[in-house]
Amino acid sequence: MRPLLPLLLFASTAVQAAPAEALKPMAFLAGHCWKGEFPGGKQTDEHCFSWALDGQALRDIHTVRAPGKPDYVGETIYYYDSAAKAVAYLYVENTGGYSRGTMKPSISGLEFPEAHYIAGGQTLPYRAHWSVHTDAYEAVSEMYLKDKWVTQFKMTLKKQ
Repeated sequence: MRPLLPLLLFASTAVQAAPAEALKPMAFLAGHCWKGEFPGGKQTDEHCFSWALDGQALRDIHTVRAPGKPDYVGETIYYYDSAAKAVAYLYVENTGGYSRGTMKPSISGLEFPEAHYIAGGQTLPYRAHWSVHTDAYEAVSEMYLKDKWVTQFKMTLKKQ
């Protein structure tokens, strides 16, 4: 009888498949956590990205932390929607809110066109852009209020 240890060691070091072609613009995020402070410095946001399903999806678990408050946690799965021929995502959070949207690469980073965040029976249109820098990205999020787009936040997230 052959010992199982070598087989188990081999399985744990198996090379992960390359990401789906459409997800390659997001590859710099994978395998890292990125952390930033909201304006005012009283809250942090940390996003940890990992490949899922043999590179067919990118998983982002993000946690907003503020002293004396429970963590706000959300999870996003990015994947290639072959019917729409676009990278799509589903975002779900621990307070019950969710959204669906798309991502497209841009000259400076990643664009997240208008989508709708839904929670408690309410809908909020939003959009975002992530500008890529060395070991960081800048996230700008806007929401549509009173017939115009307004900045919700602007944050630099650094590789941890």
